[in-house]
Formats: sequence, C-alpha cells, structure tokens
Amino acid sequence: MITVTDLTVSWGAFTLLDHINFHLSDNEKIGLVGKNGAGKSTLLKIILGEVSPTSGNVLKTKGEKIGYLPQQMEHSKDKSVMEETMTAFDELFAVHAKIDEINLELQSREDYQSASYNSLIVELNNLQDRVAMMESEPAASQAEKVLTGLGFKKSEFNRPTRELSQGWNMRIELAKILLSKPDTLLLDEPTNHLDIESIQWFEDYLKSFRGSVILISHDRRFLDSITRRTVEIMLGKLYDYKVPYSQYKILRKERMEQQRAAYENQQRMIEKTEEFIERFRYKATKSNQVQSRIKQLDKLERITVDLEDRAAITVKFPPAPRSGQVVFKSEDLCIGYENKQVAKGINIVIERGEKVAFVGRNGEGKTTMMRILTQELEPLDGKVERGYNVSLGYYAQNQEDILDKKDTVYSTLENIATAEIRPKLRDILGAFLFKGEDIDKKVAVLSGGERARLAMAKLILKPYNLLCLDEPTNHMDIISKDILKQALMSYDGTLVIVSHDRDFLNNLVDKVYEFKEGRVKEHLGGIADYLDHLKKESELLLKQAPQEKPVKLEEKKEVKAQPVTDSQQMRQESKEARRKRKEIERLENEIAELDNKIAEIEINLSSNLPTEKIEELSKLYADTKALRDAKLDEWSLKAL
Repeated sequence: MITVTDLTVSWGAFTLLDHINFHLSDNEKIGLVGKNGAGKSTLLKIILGEVSPTSGNVLKTKGEKIGYLPQQMEHSKDKSVMEETMTAFDELFAVHAKIDEINLELQSREDYQSASYNSLIVELNNLQDRVAMMESEPAASQAEKVLTGLGFKKSEFNRPTRELSQGWNMRIELAKILLSKPDTLLLDEPTNHLDIESIQWFEDYLKSFRGSVILISHDRRFLDSITRRTVEIMLGKLYDYKVPYSQYKILRKERMEQQRAAYENQQRMIEKTEEFIERFRYKATKSNQVQSRIKQLDKLERITVDLEDRAAITVKFPPAPRSGQVVFKSEDLCIGYENKQVAKGINIVIERGEKVAFVGRNGEGKTTMMRILTQELEPLDGKVERGYNVSLGYYAQNQEDILDKKDTVYSTLENIATAEIRPKLRDILGAFLFKGEDIDKKVAVLSGGERARLAMAKLILKPYNLLCLDEPTNHMDIISKDILKQALMSYDGTLVIVSHDRDFLNNLVDKVYEFKEGRVKEHLGGIADYLDHLKKESELLLKQAPQEKPVKLEEKKEVKAQPVTDSQQMRQESKEARRKRKEIERLENEIAELDNKIAEIEINLSSNLPTEKIEELSKLYADTKALRDAKLDEWSLKAL
C-alpha cells in the first residue's frame, strides 16, 4: 500500500506537481499517463525515495518491497546473462547459507534442553519458512523461465553481458526485478526494448502478478490489457479514473464537455443576474430583490474549467515524387557483419505505395535489413535492387549517434535545409513543439522524446518517396504517436517500419515481414492478421506436443465410496471433527469481516483527507491487514 499526500514538486517558479494526492491499494494495477515531461517518472522516483518532493509525504506499508525499472540504468559488464540474472536470488542464497551454518552448529551441540539450543531451532524453522515462501521452485528454473519469456535463447545464457546491447541488458534487469518477487512494481516504459512476442509474454505475467503495479507506458494496448485504473498527470494536476486507458479517454472527453457546459450555463446565469442588479440597483421597489441576487452571487460556488495541455506535434509529409513500381527487391540475400551472419535466404519485394512492417525479436536482423535497404551496409551475399527514382528518408533507432550533440535544435535543421525552406524553419520547429528559446538548446541536453521529435522534423524538409522508420515511437507519448500514425496513413509514398507497438501498426501496414531464427517470412495482411497467425501457430505446436501416456484402467483401480446422507455423515464425524469445522467457519467469517474493513479503509484513503487523518488510517490499515494475515495463517493450519 502506497499513499501520496499533498505532494508538490517545484523548481524555482516552475511547478511540476501541484498538491497531488494518490493512493495505491494492494494488488491494484494502475496506468500512469500524461505527456512527456508531465512528471510521471519523477512521481515514481519520489515513491521509490530517489527524489525528494518540495513538500508533501509518501506513506508506504512497513516492509513494502518495491521493484523499479527506470527508462535508463547502469548494467553489469563482468558476468554472463545467467550469472547476472541469478543475483536476483542473493537474499535467498544468504538464507540458505544461514540454514547451513545453523545445521552445522546443531550437529556439534548436545545441550538439547538449553534455551540457546531452542532459539537456534526456532530460528532454523523461521528461515526454512522463508525459503518455502521465496523458492516455489529451484532458482535456476525460475530464472530460465523468465529469461526465455523475455526473449533470450538458452544458447545465450552464458553470453557475457558486455557483448549485449542496452536493450538486452534492460531485459536482464527486468528479469531480476520480476524474480525478486516484489510487493509493488514501478515500471517506466518497460516495453521500449521488448519485441511483440516478449510483450505478449510480459502481459500475461503482469495479469497474473499478485501485487500492485504502477505502469508508465505509451502502448495503448498494453495499458488496456493490464490496468483497470488510469491516473493522468496534466499541467501539475492529477486526475483519477477507475477504468482502463481506452475507457478513460471516453470518460475524460465527457468530463471536459460536461464541465464546459456547466461553466457556460453558470456564466449565462451570472451575466443575467448581474444585468438585473445593474438595472434595478437604484429602484427602491426592487431593492430587496437586488440584495437577494447580490447575496446569491456572493455565495455561488464558481465552476472552473480544468486547463488542458493541447500542445501536440503537427506532422504532414510532403507529397512523394513518383518512383518506379518496384522500390526495393532482394534475392537470396545474406545479411550480417564480418564476424556474424544474422539471416540468409532473404527474398523481399516492396512495391510503390506499400506500407510494410519488419517484426521479430531483437537481434534477428530487422535493423540490419534496414541498413541494407538504406545502403548504410553491404550484404554478405545475394542480390539487392533499388528501384528507379527512389529518394529515401531514414529515421534511425540510435538517434544519439546520428544527431550531432554539439549542434543546436535550429542548426540541426539549418544544416540540411534548402534555401527556399530556411525561412520556414522556425514554423517547422514550432510544429514539433520547439518554441521560443527551445530552438537554441544543444542536442546534448535534449530528452529522448525531444530528440525523437527533432529527428522526425528532419524528414519533412524534403519530399521523399520511401520512408524507412526504425522504432520511431519509442520515446513518443500516446498523443504524439496518434498524430504521427495519422500522418503516415495519409502519406502517399512507400513506408517500411520497424516497430513493436501493435496498436501503432494496426491499420497502418498492409504487409508484414517476420524475422525469425535466421530467416525472413512474408505475411500478407496487417498486424492483426499476423498476430492471429502467431496465435494459431502456437496452438498447433501445443497440440503436436507429446501428451502424457494415459493411465490404464487397471492401474488406477479405486474403491468407489458409497453415497451417504447428511445425517449419516454427521453420525460418522467425531466430536473433534465437528469442533474443527466450526472453528474453520468462525475464522472464515472473521477474515471476511476484516477484508471488508480493509476495503473500507482503502476507499477512505483514496479521498482527499488531511495528512494527520491519512497517517491514522494508514496505521489502522497496516494493523488490520496484519490481523487478517494472522487469521489466514491460523485458517491455513486448521484447514490442513
């Protein structure tokens, strides 16, 4: 349980978070949404304790174990994939070591009746109970399952982490967090470095996760699949909706429309009242009515309309010059690098006007193929043909390497703009939300989202007829992604895109190339058709898997119990059994009452209450939950 009370974060005259209140109940899954820079990541860091607020409090249940995945983090470079993942069990291994130490001591002791011997036995039992809770199955098996789910092959388990990309190292960190079995997960854009299959596995994991989750994500489908509550941060304020993301969008629109309508109606009423007061202010016969109206206005609770942050990028690609019918073609292509072949036997045909997606797990060759297509890399073998009159615009995934960090925002575009478009550069940058002094910022100080917008701005300076976009939405908020998607849907040229965002690709692409296990397979149709194919393929593999040998009837002979009536059963039960059953029923009733009390406290904690009251309720919540847990333990023993 986590409660944020009257929290404010300010830097000088700028207020990022303004007196916000927020409560996370046990086992609750929340989507934290808002534009880039709204304060979402800052709020997670405050909850974790990495950042201190200007004012306000964060209350957490005593002993609350939090797993936190930031967007960027340091990675170990001196271990293998499995070795680094197994560090998640350091606490478990320490408990095992302590158990071994106590067992050795007990073997050498003979003072069986002493208090110290008895305390060692008690400590040993407690440690063994902890192991039973922490180790549902062997640690190595747990690590293998999670790593496989996140996209690692068994052959990669012994690979040094220093050889892996940042994205793959982030997967290891995510695996460690999941294996540590936290009470609460704070996840900041966890799908940025996951492929479609890993995202689907991670979705299933979070759905069954028996803990609380605060999730920052710009993947609409991922949010809808996992969360049942949406908390929006906008212009420093917090707005809470008890629904998934898609329903939140509808309710938010309705709320704003109702608020505006109520505001307009009240303004009309105020205007008419003020007209009446001015008209009859000096008429003695109307003085009572005038005074009544004045008092009415003084007592009136004025309706205010919540401020909306409507800033969004505006993207419109120039008309595409006409190219040849075949834009790109490969025959029996082998791609990779000097010391590593990534994929072979690739036969791809991309025609004018097609919108094509490259999908597959990271490391299967999607970006390598993009670099072949853009002529940044030569193939190892095979034939490639680029069509007639193709002009290519390329958005690379590694913007930090492409953009010159010494340049300013303005000079980045000025360096490549033609003379006729230079007078429009400020307008173009304004459309991508770079306004005023922003255009003089150095690229080195820009956030990931700002660099993504700047790189996209470069693409509209020239009329390209082939756009190659490698993970263009990784750092974009949902609104910006929607606008970019609409622009790409109306773009009349050819599009090749690498993306793991299913919602973004849906209804955008009409052909999918799947990169898998060193081969490339063509799938006609959109991303929904491809995902449906994956599902059917997975179901087929399950059906073809070897089934357990059925047990023969003679091997499982059982004596069928004769049916007995309720009265017979009562007579058969001993007095002790009836007493035990009544005790279990009593405990179940008490547990139900405590669950209701906990739910009631959680509702009160969600309200805007004074700090003292919240602290009092939080203590009551912790005490009630501890009592409920004790009753559950007692019930478990009785029910055995």
